[in-house]
Amino acid sequence: MGKSVLVIGSTCVDVIIRIDHLPRTEENLHPKGQQVRMGGCAYNVANIVGRGGADTVFVTPVGLQGLFGPYLLPTLQSQPWCRPVVLKDVENGCCYCLVEASGERTFISVHGTEYTFSSDWMIPYENKRFDYTYVCGFEIEEESGEALSAWLEKSVSGTLMYAPGPHGAGIPRERTERLFRLRPILHLNEAEAMHMGEDDALLKAMRNLHRQTQNAVIVTLGPDGAMVLDGQEEPLHLPALPVPRVADTIGAGDAHAGAVLLALSRGRKLPDAVAFANRVAAQVVAQAGATLEDDQILFS
Repeated sequence: MGKSVLVIGSTCVDVIIRIDHLPRTEENLHPKGQQVRMGGCAYNVANIVGRGGADTVFVTPVGLQGLFGPYLLPTLQSQPWCRPVVLKDVENGCCYCLVEASGERTFISVHGTEYTFSSDWMIPYENKRFDYTYVCGFEIEEESGEALSAWLEKSVSGTLMYAPGPHGAGIPRERTERLFRLRPILHLNEAEAMHMGEDDALLKAMRNLHRQTQNAVIVTLGPDGAMVLDGQEEPLHLPALPVPRVADTIGAGDAHAGAVLLALSRGRKLPDAVAFANRVAAQVVAQAGATLEDDQILFS
């Protein structure tokens, strides 16, 4: 029997716009195409864990005002692991994903109710113990992040995975310290790790973070794979799977975090879990958008 996973956080619409390069002031560009996809950091994580067959609960607020919530809700309601909290009088945001010819992406995020939190939403699950809980920094930095931090302190009974994200170092220090006292597994990219770890040398930054959390620090390195520091003196490097062509990098880090959780829920050791996550991330960057389908998440 696998272990259970709780994911709390955002679902939004990704509007993917493909361009040769980022625009300059007063430049006129003609995009090569656009797509509308399901997105949001927490949704991308939950999509991997839930579709991968883990015992998953994904709690996500959805605002029905405006264009985006009504687009998202039917898909969320169709997935047994999704638990959308429907809020009728507020709007969902969206993320404009500008994808350059190289596949690299730049995000313009319009935040709505998807990043908010209320402890009332968690009442249906107060008697369920989760082995793993995932949150990211976008929810923690919001005004309701105070309530989310307090709920985590009171309710997390298993292992917390925390992905601070690009704004992690700017989150109020008191909130970060509260989360770190819960001894989370940290999941970051290289720039985020050095920023939060307050050192331009990655290894030193990882050691600084590990000292504060007393748990594993996972750093994704794009085409170079990932590094894991889990108490040993030197981090373990897990190489990436080669990708013939990068379609875009949207959601690759989120999918990586979700795949780590999926593998851990199946009893895999952390190095094996990160190696599996590298393979899943390679699948994500080889296709457009962040969402893999059920038959693409091959646990092996």
